[in-house]
Amino acid sequence: MELGELQRTVSAAFAERERLKEPGVREAVEETIALLDTGRVRVAEKADGEWRVNAWVKEAILLYFALRPLEPMEAGDLRFFDKIRTKTELRAQGIRVVPPGVARYGSFLEPGCVVMPGYVNIGAYVGAGTMVDTWATVGSCAQIGAGVHLSGGVGIGGVLEPPSASPVIIEDGAFIGSRSIVVEGVVVEEEAVLGANVVLTASTPIVDVTGSEPVITRGRVPARSVIIPGTLPKEFPAGTFGVPCALRIGERKPSTDKKTSLNDVLRTFNVQV
Repeated sequence: MELGELQRTVSAAFAERERLKEPGVREAVEETIALLDTGRVRVAEKADGEWRVNAWVKEAILLYFALRPLEPMEAGDLRFFDKIRTKTELRAQGIRVVPPGVARYGSFLEPGCVVMPGYVNIGAYVGAGTMVDTWATVGSCAQIGAGVHLSGGVGIGGVLEPPSASPVIIEDGAFIGSRSIVVEGVVVEEEAVLGANVVLTASTPIVDVTGSEPVITRGRVPARSVIIPGTLPKEFPAGTFGVPCALRIGERKPSTDKKTSLNDVLRTFNVQV
């Protein structure tokens, strides 16, 4: 089907689930997931500097779950019981997946990606040369840029519902330190550095402490920022306690050699990774 027709068919079926019984609707849903799997459509894409969500693609994923039966599956010696198989033809796509790492069908990884024993869920897009390190998770529909490092145990949250909700976005060249968590549609802009154990939700205060007064924002880490975990005092009936926040303690300097720049940042700011 032409892309516009796919979109209309999927959205109509999402609004009226009885239409899932129609063969043409099932074909439209399966074709959309196949396009996702090969990177020809994306859940979200950047245009004119802003990220735009393709809600109908998320609708197709939700419909796909409804259509698929639970069934036994095999991947080498591994056995599964699920609705969605793992990706295949990894060699032809230039992707390295280390056992027991899993990239689910309907995700897309550009050539040069490495998935250690981690997980990439349906709808996710992972850019060229990105490392998904051991036990790191890329949630459904998350958009990960090129040359990103998701360190061990990182949790990138999935956002499927509502379909209009923005997914988590990690832009090109970012470094996400071990055991960090990024969820609820947070955007980490290009070449930002998150130290170990940073937790970012849509409501987490991101406190810029580089000036004479703290400046608090939420939901977006500016490009090349260096972020570490912190706390803010908050009054409760039982007393004053520290609640989690993220501290912006500096900025990664622009450099043609990004690897050297990253190493300098980690040393300069004593960032634990």
